[in-house]
Amino acid sequence: MTLKIGDTAPDFKAETTEGTISFHDWIGDSWCILFSHPKDFTPVCTTELGAVAGMMPDFESRNTKVIGLSVDPVDDHMRWIDDIKAVTGNAVTYPMIGDPDLAVAKLYGMLPASAGDSSQGRTPADNQTVRNVMVIGPDKKVKAVIAYPMTTGRNFDEVLRLIDSLQLTANHQVATPANWQNGEDVIIAGSVSNEQAKERYPEGWKEPKPYIRIVPQPGS
Repeated sequence: MTLKIGDTAPDFKAETTEGTISFHDWIGDSWCILFSHPKDFTPVCTTELGAVAGMMPDFESRNTKVIGLSVDPVDDHMRWIDDIKAVTGNAVTYPMIGDPDLAVAKLYGMLPASAGDSSQGRTPADNQTVRNVMVIGPDKKVKAVIAYPMTTGRNFDEVLRLIDSLQLTANHQVATPANWQNGEDVIIAGSVSNEQAKERYPEGWKEPKPYIRIVPQPGS
């Protein structure tokens, strides 16, 4: 079953490049990015893992942990990490989950139950649906899911923008408009009445239509 926004992210225990983890315990009180890969030693994924490694200060400043998943054993991940640094110049400092029995990929709805129970003999094309980015909140709920094809490298600047929006809207009753960037104007959520909005925004708001109330970003 495919995970939806608002679902609890399934807990699991797994071997990673940093030892055995229990996923919910590992997340703790942080936000989390779980991003998955169809196979080790694939070209696009190599660039992605390296790009994320270079952006770790950005994730850490947002109280966001990062964890990768690939349907291959941890020993393969360890060798792949050397390639990633050689290609991108960035050392992977976040854990990568080994999933040689495909258990986590199935648990998260990225592979069907009929996929078997081993990564051996499977090609990247066999695992092409293991290409998701999931944002998980401290409450262990799925906040966003983005799926990419194997031929399109993921845009992690967009993932950071998404985290900024999710964290802002979790703390304030606002929504972010199209192409919003951190610090720009936001929209008062529909759940906030005009009376409540007047208390929060005594200087008022822009209202191009009765259902759109635009204010400066809270805290900016």
